[in-house]
This record gives sequence, C-alpha cells and structure tokens, in this order.
Amino acid sequence: MLATTNPDEAYRRSAFDARVQGGDTAALVLLCLEQAIAGLGGAALAHERGDPAARSKALTRALTAITALEMGVDRGAPLAEPLLLVYGGARRALLDNVADFDPALLAPVRQDLVEIHSALHTASRA
Repeated sequence: MLATTNPDEAYRRSAFDARVQGGDTAALVLLCLEQAIAGLGGAALAHERGDPAARSKALTRALTAITALEMGVDRGAPLAEPLLLVYGGARRALLDNVADFDPALLAPVRQDLVEIHSALHTASRA
C-alpha cells in the first residue's frame, strides 16, 4: 500500500500512527489540536492557490480532529462546558465553510485552537 502513496504522505502517516500508539490522553489531545490547526491552515493555503480538492481534504482533516476532540471531552470535568462550546463552534464554522469558503471566518477558529494548544502544551511540560 505504501508503494502507491506519496512519500511525504506515507511519512506523515507513519509519524502520526506512532504518536497515536505511544500517546497518553494529553498527548492525543495535543495531536488532535495540531491536526485541526494544520487542517485549517492548509485549507486557507489551498484556497489561496485555487485548489478546491486540497481545500476539501484539509477541511476534512480539521473536521475529523475537532470531532475527536469534542467526543473526547470528559463531561464531568470543570472545563467541559467551555471546551464543548469552543469545539462545537469550530465544527459549525467548518461545516458552514464547506460550500462557501471564507478564510476570514475560520481565522479566529484557528487562533482559538492555537491558544488552547499553547496552554495545554505549557501545562503538560510543567
């Protein structure tokens, strides 16, 4: 299967799989945030380049990551409600941009995810 895959994509997938298999809960949350952030950035870049197929793939990547984040929230945790609001808003914004893409509407969503990632990354290193 890897023989027919783009080498960059095969490497990315291999690195992703290794992080998933070796990660604890915090590491998996960080990974999902990174995937969502990268997907949103990739969608904006693909839009600038006029590549709707790449934009769609990037949006799907971001949506998958955000859905995983949303599903993984511990509903009993103190920050559950705010996280569910952020993730739900991000999911709705992504879905609203599938047919009529507007990168300006997704920029604040991406920034929110960057801030959450930064805070969690800092907390995990303490």
